Amino acid sequence: MAKYTKDDIVARAKELARMIADTEEVEFFKRAEAQINENEKVRFTISSIKGLQKQAVNLQHFGKKEALKKTEDKLEALQDELDQIPVVQEFKQSQIEVNELLQLVAAAISNTVTDEIIISTGGDLLAGETGSAIKNSDCSHHH
Repeated sequence: MAKYTKDDIVARAKELARMIADTEEVEFFKRAEAQINENEKVRFTISSIKGLQKQAVNLQHFGKKEALKKTEDKLEALQDELDQIPVVQEFKQSQIEVNELLQLVAAAISNTVTDEIIISTGGDLLAGETGSAIKNSDCSHHH
C-alpha cells in the first residue's frame, strides 16, 4: 500500500513553497517590485503604454492602418524607454531568478521521481530503463 496520499504531498509542496518564499531570490523580487511601484517615471510610462494599447485596439478595430502603425511605433519607443530604467531591469532580473529557482525545484522533483521508479523496479539508472522494461526487452530473454 502506498505510504503517501495526494493530500500529504500537497501539504509538503506548500511547505516547500513557504521555503521558496523565504529565499534571497524572492526577497530581491519583492524589493524590486516595491521600487517599481514607488517609481514615478515607471508609473507614468506604464500608464502611457496602457493608454496607447487601448488606442491601438480601437484603431485596429476601425482599420486605421497608418494611425495604428504610428501608435505601435510610439508603444515600442515607450517600451524601450521603460526597459532602460534600472529598477525595471532589476525587476526583470528578479523575475528570471525566481523562475529559475522554480524550474530547478520542478526538475529536481521530476528527475528524482523518475530515478526512484527505476531503482524501485530494479532497473538500470544509467540506461534510464525500469526493471520491467529490461525484463521485457528483446536482448534479455533466453531461448
